[in-house]
Amino acid sequence: MRYVRDMRGYGANPPDPQWPGGALVAVQFVVNYEEGGENCILHGDAASEAFLSDVVGAAPWPGKRHWNMESMYEYGARAGFWRLHRMFTTAQVPVTVFGVASALARSPDHVAAMEAAGWEIASHGLRWIDYRDHDEAAEKADLVEAVRLHAEVVGERPRGLYVGRTSAWSVRLAAAEGGFDWISDTYDDDLPYWLDHDGHGNPIPPQLVIPYTLEANDMRFAVAAGFSDGDQFYTYLKDSFDTLYAEGIAGRPKMMSVGLHCRLVGRPGRAAALKRFIDYVQGHDRVWLPRRADIAAHWRRTHPYDATRLRPSRMSRDVFVQRFGGVFESSSWIAERAFDLELGPAHDSAGGLANALARVFRTASEKERLGVLTAHPDLAGKLAQAKRLTKESTAEQASAGLDSLTDAERDTFTKLNAAYVEKFGFPFIIAVRGLTKADILAAFKRRIDNDRDTEFAIACRQVERIALLRLKDMLPQ
Repeated sequence: MRYVRDMRGYGANPPDPQWPGGALVAVQFVVNYEEGGENCILHGDAASEAFLSDVVGAAPWPGKRHWNMESMYEYGARAGFWRLHRMFTTAQVPVTVFGVASALARSPDHVAAMEAAGWEIASHGLRWIDYRDHDEAAEKADLVEAVRLHAEVVGERPRGLYVGRTSAWSVRLAAAEGGFDWISDTYDDDLPYWLDHDGHGNPIPPQLVIPYTLEANDMRFAVAAGFSDGDQFYTYLKDSFDTLYAEGIAGRPKMMSVGLHCRLVGRPGRAAALKRFIDYVQGHDRVWLPRRADIAAHWRRTHPYDATRLRPSRMSRDVFVQRFGGVFESSSWIAERAFDLELGPAHDSAGGLANALARVFRTASEKERLGVLTAHPDLAGKLAQAKRLTKESTAEQASAGLDSLTDAERDTFTKLNAAYVEKFGFPFIIAVRGLTKADILAAFKRRIDNDRDTEFAIACRQVERIALLRLKDMLPQ
């Protein structure tokens, strides 16, 4: 069984994005252009729009036009857009537009203004509607038509996509379409990343994802318990920026998305807060203000897709066991059982796979675990002298200098090995990486005085540590 969600991402060690100019944070503004693409009887929909307006909690009107709702959306096109356009062009801040294709077709002057300002016009789908109940074929047909209509209206096909009100297969359909440099229907990271599976096992091209946001977003003016005034919006944006800027100073630069809607932040009282935030950001050095297309181009150059990376959760059983069967010394049965666990992307790292293998080891019978312990060779013992160790054990013992002992040191190890095995029934096991001969001998002499239960538990923990260290040589950490 495979778990398709990725709960690990970059883990504790995200990549350095290496933003242009050594920027500490990339701040990316999105203007959603949805006005004229929303649910409306005039558009052939079954009911009026009820989402993201100043009527919080509005309900659809089946079979009827909602005049108030329509006019609030129209405000975004008639007034809000131009206020935002003046604000961003005056500040010389480029933006990415998430443009609903049918809305763009109904607003040619707006499209011309976007193009004149050098704004990126990405696709926001064919219509601003909810796709959660659409079947896959119908949604795919809308995506194809969205690309066609966008190209007709704008003059070129969209290179980016954000659907927004998605179904379970929206991202897969977008990646399979093959023409998008980036997609943004995720909210799961502070950095771009490559999506190289679609969650269903069907092969699709690797897709660059630039995550979006619903929290640093003016949509919270239109939801319960959201922003009630501009000061709250500004404070939230400022706190987000300050946190990310500080992380950049500490050596972990990130990106910040800001989501905007013409009919929401385009209102005067809210626009003032946005203007304060733009001024605040521009008052800082080492900040990059790109379009999403610029981020995508930079990421492709700086962090291209790595097709060579091992992904244990996607391996066949035979390949998995062949690759990881020796992680626990000569005990391939551990890898065989681990393969049957619920493996997923979180297990494609050294720590993740070590945990899966350790779960099998920990839940095995004492007899089975003893078999793993006895599979380990003596330190600097006869097998080492005869060069009959596994390549992993050979390298590990050599790293601690156990392959170059003096006669006296070898005699000491031989006597300790014999005494230890006679007392406990298994060889002395210690993860030698990073230790000196003196460290190992000190631990040997200390542990030989333990009782068997204590030493059995210590040896098992050392076996797990050896496995983790071996996996760190094979997988990302």
